[in-house]
Parts: sequence; structure tokens; C-alpha cells
Amino acid sequence: MKVKIHTLFQYLLDTTEADPEAFVGFSLSESPRLGEFMDALDPALPLDWNQKSFRGLPALRRHVMDRAGLSDVCKPDDVLITAGAAEANYLAFMQLVQPGDEVVTERPGWPQAGVLAEAVGATLKVVDREESAGWVLPLDEVEAAVTERTQLIFVTNPNNPTGRLMTRAELERLAQIADRVGAWLVVDEVYAGLEWNGSRAPSIAGLYPRGITTGSVSKALGLQGLRTGWMICRDPDLIWDAIILRENSSEIMNILGEVIAEIALRPDRYNQSMKTARADGMKTLERLDRFVAEQPRLDWVKPQAGLIGLARLDGIDGDVFAKRLLADPYRTFLLPGSSYGMQNHVRLGVGGGAAANLDLGLERMGELLANWQT
Repeated sequence: MKVKIHTLFQYLLDTTEADPEAFVGFSLSESPRLGEFMDALDPALPLDWNQKSFRGLPALRRHVMDRAGLSDVCKPDDVLITAGAAEANYLAFMQLVQPGDEVVTERPGWPQAGVLAEAVGATLKVVDREESAGWVLPLDEVEAAVTERTQLIFVTNPNNPTGRLMTRAELERLAQIADRVGAWLVVDEVYAGLEWNGSRAPSIAGLYPRGITTGSVSKALGLQGLRTGWMICRDPDLIWDAIILRENSSEIMNILGEVIAEIALRPDRYNQSMKTARADGMKTLERLDRFVAEQPRLDWVKPQAGLIGLARLDGIDGDVFAKRLLADPYRTFLLPGSSYGMQNHVRLGVGGGAAANLDLGLERMGELLANWQT
């Protein structure tokens, strides 16, 4: 098995040393500092996983269930703590999908499913979300794509990168589509909790026995550097298989990351952090929305949730635009839409806090758009 690099990661690697002065497209909330957790950290904490649960710290797993609204449906052993949501997705995928299976996923969406399907020799079926329809996932097309060979359906909710939010009714129908053929259904929820219109959608692990919810503390809480995420599933064999595979990759657990994540997910801290993230995100989203409305060559469907959205460039290639914006004299980073299979788009984001220098980035982006020549 050889996993090929996906376009998003390739662009990040190619631009690592660019040293931009501003960012238009930060995908996570402003990151807290270690000092904010010192009052709750035990200096005598042993940095060893001996005598700890291989599934993750029990208190952390309980918090994960609570935050996902699954405490009445799931039990702590239905939760496995992982090295971010990406590892959770990987563990589920690699244990479930075999050569010749079919995998159904969305576009635009998180590209991980595509590279893993190709790596294991599975057939990938892609269902397109249409911008003209507000980026809604067309469930009739999902149903048409699912066959008896479909082993796994992978989607994000809120959608990464458009911010479209699926409702309970849509998730329930998606579960019915999967159940018709006995397929597994993975829903990546890294942006759950940051809803601008409406409330948080229910987690699929509570709606469907073969539903797998994945998430992390990376995006909404800005704790990407902890590399702490999770998978939740009511099937004990799936969780056990994931534990076995994890032992052969990242091994057991990241004690310090899990301890800090547990502190961050305690109700008082979590509620305050999310209140701040939502207030900052909403303020910045309105700023971005005004900017897009002022640009004759830019348009978007305003995100319903999450910290990012896709904006369409009128007659401009997204890759060319992103590279020019990153170069002198603009020195502003944004991610081209080709990272998600959308060539004439760019990703705009509301995260990062003051360090993103968003106002400066938007000023420079506006200059480039006004002076654009092919």
C-alpha cells in the first residue's frame, strides 16, 4: 500500500517557508497558551502510559461523550482517543475497507478518504455538492451511488470546507441509505459546536449502530498541537480493531496531550472557550461576508457553521491567485480551492485571532483582485 499525497497537504508543504505577513483562511480558533492550563496541571504527573487505559483517559472519554451529546446512548468504552481526527478516520478506514470495496464520499470535502481509498485499491465514488444549491449534500445522488459493494460512506458535518450543516433529518436519511447495504458511515465533526445558523447536529454514533463519529480539540478550541482527537462507535469490535491498529502506529497514548485536552473539555472551561470562539468567529465572519460582497470578482455561499468557507473567483484560477497573493508585495496566505477539487475557488477562514492579521490580508487581497491581469 502506498498513500499518495493529497493536494491540500502538498500546497502546505510547498509554502512552509513563505513567511507570510497575513492569513486569509485560518481554519482553527486562536490557540491558547500553555500557561492558561498551568493552574490545573499536576507537576507530579508521570509522563508514562503505564497503568493507563489504552482507550484514553477515562475522564477525557466521558467529556467527549458529553460534548457530543452521546452520554445517554454511548458508554466510555465506545470512545477511543486518537492522534487527532485524522488518525481516527485512518483507523476506521484501514480496518474496514479492503481492495475491491466501494467508498462513497463528498466533494468538496476532506480529501483523506480519496487518498486512502486509492491506497488500498478500493473504488471511490464521489458525490458533488453544488454551489448553486448552497452546497447541500444531494442525498438522492448518494443513494444512487451506494451499491451492495459499498463498505463505507465518509462525510464531514459541518462540511469541511463549505460550512454547510446537515440536519438531523438529513443524517437520519444518510443512515438509512447506509443501512440498506450494511455500510459503515463515518462523519467527521471537527467543526461541531461552531454553528452560526441553528444548533449542533446530532452525532451519527447515536443515530446508527455502524455510525462512527470522529472529532478533535484542534479546530474549535485551537488546540491543534495537542494531536488529540477521538472516534466514537457503539460497535465494540470496531473500537477493539482500531485499538490494535493504533498500537502499531502511534502506539498507545499521548499523556500530556490527553491531560490538557481533558482540562480543556471540562464544562466550565469548554463553555467559556466555545463562547469566545463563537463570538470571535461570528464577528470575523460578518467582516468576511462584507468583504466578499464588495468584490465584483468574488462570491460565496456564507458558511452556516465552522471556521472556513469556499469563495468563487470570477474568471481567475485559484492556484494562480493564491501563489500571486503569497508572493511580494502581498505576502498573504490563503489556500486554493484545488485542495478540495474546486479549481476556481479559494478558501476563506475566520480563525487565527489577531495573529492572522486578517484586515491586512483582506486589504492586500482586495488590491490584487482590483489589479488582476491574467
